Amino acid sequence: MAGQAIATGFIAALGLAGCIAAEMPGASDGRALFAQNCTVCHGNDARGDGPMARSMSEPPKDLTLIEARHGGTFPRAKVLSIIDGYTRLDMPNMPEFGALLEGDLIPFDTGDGKMTPTPRKLVALVEYLESIQAER
Repeated sequence: MAGQAIATGFIAALGLAGCIAAEMPGASDGRALFAQNCTVCHGNDARGDGPMARSMSEPPKDLTLIEARHGGTFPRAKVLSIIDGYTRLDMPNMPEFGALLEGDLIPFDTGDGKMTPTPRKLVALVEYLESIQAER
């Protein structure tokens, strides 16, 4: 009887782990969010040449060079905080992205080795930005 309970618990845990892994967003999910929210300024290739870029007092940054500007390491926590608005004081043209903060939270390692509850859409966008870095 105890063996059956252990086996049932093990199977349930495997099923739960499979669901969590299947629900993690990837770069392709983030690409769609980027197209909806960012291309107007950053352009289709994220190089800062979107249709609105010409009319801005300070042109948007080339987002394919984030890693290069940070010594070859993609700064996940910093990118998250820029997108969510926490550290945008020096970016007057960067809009608010409240919709990216809505929805369910998922565990995400921002680079400190700790899993932090983070909005799924925000994780997807960061995954996409990390995937398009020029040095890859």
